[in-house]
Amino acid sequence: MIVREPRLEIVKVHSLLPTQITVGLREVRAKRKHWRAQRHKLKFLSDHLIPVIQGYKDRYYIIDHHHLVRALHDEGVTEVAITVVADLRALDRDAFWSYLDHRAWMHPYDEKGRRQSPARLPRSIDQLIDDPFRSLAGQLRLVGGFAKDTTPFSEFLWADFLRRHIKKARVTDRFNKALEEALVLAKSERANYLPGWCGPVPRS
Repeated sequence: MIVREPRLEIVKVHSLLPTQITVGLREVRAKRKHWRAQRHKLKFLSDHLIPVIQGYKDRYYIIDHHHLVRALHDEGVTEVAITVVADLRALDRDAFWSYLDHRAWMHPYDEKGRRQSPARLPRSIDQLIDDPFRSLAGQLRLVGGFAKDTTPFSEFLWADFLRRHIKKARVTDRFNKALEEALVLAKSERANYLPGWCGPVPRS
C-alpha cells in the first residue's frame, strides 16, 4: 500500500485535490512574483516536486506545497511534476480520510480555525479559501518570529495562535502593524508551546 520508492509523474494542475481548506493568499502572491522572476522555469518545476497521495477514486491528493501549486495555477501553469508518497487506492473513502488524518496528511480547518469534515475540502486548487492569519504566520517566520519546523502544518498552528490575539481587521488593513504585534507575541512565553518557538527576547 505504501510506495517505498518515490514515483514521479507529470500531471495536470486542475486534477490535483487539496487536503486543506485554506491558504494565505498574500503568500500565494509572493510565490507568483517569485515564479515570474525565474529564468529557467522548467528547472524550477523539476526542483519543486509536489508530494501527493494516490488515493480514493484514483485521484491525487496534495499533502504539501498548496501555496506553490495555487500560485502556479494562478500564473497559468497547467502541468506540474509530482512525487507519489503513498498509494492508498485500496482504501474506501472513510478509511482513506481516517488514515490521512492520523498521519497528519490533511488539515481540514476553515478560515476561522474551525475543524470541518473532509467533505468540506475544496474540489480543486483554485477553490482554496484565504486565511489572512496564515499569511501573517508565514511572514512572521520569514522575519525570524519562529524557526522552520518539521511539525506538520506548523504555520497553521501559529496562525491559530495569532488569530486568538490579533484582530482580523488589523491583519487585513494594516498588515505591517499586525506583523509587529505578532513578533512581540511570538517572543513571549504565551507562544512557548508552538513548534519553532525561539524563546523570549532577552532584556537589556
